[in-house]
Amino acid sequence: MPRKRSPDAAQVVHRTARCGLRATARQRRRLFGLLRSAGDVWCCVLEINAWRRRRQDPSLVGYQDLCRELARAGPGTFGELDTVGARSVLRRYSDAWFAAAKRRKAGDSAARFPRRRRGLVAVRWYAGKFTLDGRVLRLPVARGCPPLVVGLDRDLPCPPAQIRSVTLLCEAGRLWVDVTAEVPVATYPEGEGPDPGRVAGVDLGVIHPYAAVAPDSQMLMSGRAIRAECRQHLREAKARARAAARRAPRPGRRASRRWRQHRRAQRAAEARHRRRVRQAQHEAAKAVIGWALEHRVGTLAVGDPRGLLSLDAGRRHNQRLRSWRIGHLIRALADKAEVAGIAVKLVDERGTSSTCPTCTRRVPKPVGRVFSCPHCGQAGHRDLVAAANIAARAGGGIIPAAAQAGITHRRAGAHLPGVHPARRDPRRRPHRGPPHGPLAGTGPPRLPHTAGSGSRSRHREEPGVHDNILQQVH
Repeated sequence: MPRKRSPDAAQVVHRTARCGLRATARQRRRLFGLLRSAGDVWCCVLEINAWRRRRQDPSLVGYQDLCRELARAGPGTFGELDTVGARSVLRRYSDAWFAAAKRRKAGDSAARFPRRRRGLVAVRWYAGKFTLDGRVLRLPVARGCPPLVVGLDRDLPCPPAQIRSVTLLCEAGRLWVDVTAEVPVATYPEGEGPDPGRVAGVDLGVIHPYAAVAPDSQMLMSGRAIRAECRQHLREAKARARAAARRAPRPGRRASRRWRQHRRAQRAAEARHRRRVRQAQHEAAKAVIGWALEHRVGTLAVGDPRGLLSLDAGRRHNQRLRSWRIGHLIRALADKAEVAGIAVKLVDERGTSSTCPTCTRRVPKPVGRVFSCPHCGQAGHRDLVAAANIAARAGGGIIPAAAQAGITHRRAGAHLPGVHPARRDPRRRPHRGPPHGPLAGTGPPRLPHTAGSGSRSRHREEPGVHDNILQQVH
């Protein structure tokens, strides 16, 4: 529940940063005990409502009613979990129930009420109930229990005075803390801030996560490193599945220890892949917002391609769409734009890649990355043409595609393994094929390996080889 703020106070938004925990084995057991106690609270609510349904009584779904039921249970019922942490679980259940009821009332028959049991449930504490001093976090526990103090693995990106809540959770067997803070919306001097009248179109894609076009500039964000990470992760997941297929338990039989280890490693790899891709998309969105502020763009018209997810385009293309993470791309851009004071407007992007931004006539969709209009001769990058059409649909007027020299190129995912030779991916084997590239053939010649030659003879070079290389290069 957000706190009440004065109408004259500065406008703020709530943002969450995830931090890892540095804890001893005993602290980890206590932290997992808190999560299991929160799961007991969740299952207890499900059991109470199941009994009430069998007796044809109304279910307890309101937050206040659930808190009264918790007060009747008395202190110490759920181990070391304190009352504030247990109430956060009740708030989560109540919000989920009313959200499902709202969706069903709107006609969504696929919405389901929360009736599934959970072993571990995230616990949230609000400001004033926990203590945060630098990287040292003290979590509240039940009365009579020893204090629980853990450390964070990194510094927080916001001052402690702005922190409003912390949430303890577990993802793929690893403990995390989500720190939510109030971030003030950026303010600018007169005449230097974003202009709401300047509209830029943004086209979302797989190869280029963001392609943006403003009235006087263009930007292309390359996402080939993200695509390579997704492909490598898919290959590794298939290889792990094939290797562990013979150890899969039969229906009705308990899984073996090796199978549980395989599942644990599989969940850890999935979580690591999601963190890598999520971080790369956040970096891409941050670069787009920086470019928009540089050109004083006040409105971002973003093409919404989520309608493609409902189309059956084949097994391979469906998998590519699922790994695209369209929703996260839109959310990351919208969150950063809100902090910067830039408005985001979703626009239907259907047909934008096959419409000329100059003469507004439909043309056959280009096969490659280059768009060429046979009617007026307009040519440019296909994604930039789509972004220009998206801006025009949002009231930005017709933005013709600029020359190639006016495009700002950026790369997303510089932290991913294998992007740079200095950060070679340890999962990939070194290349053993023939040399290629602009300097192919300029290195020392490879000597044939004979049966009697050892390691010294393989690295032996003929005299004058380096002189020939320098002459070829210079």
